[in-house]
Amino acid sequence: MGGRNARNGRSTLVYRGPVFTLYEDELELPGGRTCRKSRIEHRPTIGVVPVTGDGKILLIRQHRHAVGDSLIEIPAGTMDEGDASPEACVQRELAEETGYRAAKLIRLFGGYLVPGYANEFMHFFLALDLYPSPLPPDEDEDIETMTCRLQDALTMIRDGRIVDSKTALALLLAEDYLREPKGAI
Repeated sequence: MGGRNARNGRSTLVYRGPVFTLYEDELELPGGRTCRKSRIEHRPTIGVVPVTGDGKILLIRQHRHAVGDSLIEIPAGTMDEGDASPEACVQRELAEETGYRAAKLIRLFGGYLVPGYANEFMHFFLALDLYPSPLPPDEDEDIETMTCRLQDALTMIRDGRIVDSKTALALLLAEDYLREPKGAI
């Protein structure tokens, strides 16, 4: 029967970096079998769909080394030790990546991004009533901002110009909320 829990055996630290830690775990499966699984521990993250005063979506384009391309994305980032909450992280990332903060944040969803091998949990927000409040970007970021109508962003998902999964999910969640505001989840 599926869904039964494996018991943790030995866990070996493989790599510890500034963003994530990699472990190799030995698991005891139901029935006595054992297997090895790699596991990434990752700090919580945020993703935010900023909406400008004229109702446009604020997106960013940045180079992603792992995929060797520049991607169109929502502003997003990893919670730092100094972030008291996901909302505080949203405000910091918005200011660093777009030069704005939001007077109103609406939580859209929270979930694991790749639970097959990582515990990274992303909090998704809609940001309304933006106001200028720039912070210097992270030293490893070269970000271009762009605005578009929500329908144009959804078209970019369908035609393959947006290929970032978190961005696609966030825009679809935003569409659902903006069509019929429901309040925070």
